[in-house]
Amino acid sequence: MAREERWRPAPSAAEALAAGRLSVGSVFVAFPTGSPGPGAAGQRAWAAAALAAGPAGARPAGEAVIAGETGAPYVAGLLGRRCGRLMERALSALPQAPDVLLVDATGRDHPRGAGLALHLGAVLGLPSVGVTARELVAAGESPGPRRGDRAPLHVGERLVGYRVRTRPGTRALLAHAGWRTDPDVAAELVLALTGRWRTPLPLRAARTLARAARARGEGRLIV
Repeated sequence: MAREERWRPAPSAAEALAAGRLSVGSVFVAFPTGSPGPGAAGQRAWAAAALAAGPAGARPAGEAVIAGETGAPYVAGLLGRRCGRLMERALSALPQAPDVLLVDATGRDHPRGAGLALHLGAVLGLPSVGVTARELVAAGESPGPRRGDRAPLHVGERLVGYRVRTRPGTRALLAHAGWRTDPDVAAELVLALTGRWRTPLPLRAARTLARAARARGEGRLIV
C-alpha cells in the first residue's frame, strides 16, 4: 500500500469547489430489485460513478456506468468483497481522475480500521471520504439540530469521523475519514457538497445513474 500523506483542500472545500479547483468523484452500486437479505456471490449489480465540480459539486463533469456481478454476499465489515471491484471499475472509467473520492461506505470506522472507502482510495491513489447513514463499530452522540452541527465518532479512543447535520429536521449523516483524509476534512467536504439537500450532490448523482441502469437492465426502463 502506498505511503499515506494527509490531503487537505485549501483554503477550504467549499471555497475550492466554488473556485473550480476541486473535482469530486462518487460511486454507488445498485443491486437487483427485491433481492433478499445479504444477497449472494455472482448476483447482478450496476455500479455508477459521477464526476462533479463547482459550488456544492452541482456541476456534472463526467459519468460512467458498468454492469457486473457481486463478488460475495454482504457481510458487515467485508463490503469490499461484495462490490469493491465494481466500484473500482466504475471510477476508473470516468473521463478523468477526480481530486477526491466520495464513497458509500465507511473509512476508519471498521473492526480493522480500514473500511471500503479507505481501501478504494488507497487502490486508486486518491484521497477518499466515506458517507453512511449509520455507524459500523464507532460510537457517538447525535449532533445539534442546525445545519453544520457535528458530533464526534470514536472507535475506542480514536476519532474516526463525525455525525453531521446536513439539513435541519433530517437524520444526520456520518462523514468518515478515509485514505489521506482526516475526520475534519471528511465533515467539511460532506457539508460543502450537500447544498440544500441531505445527501451530497455527487453521491445523489451516482445513485440516480446506478438505479437507472438497474431499471434498464431489468427491462423496466426503455430509452
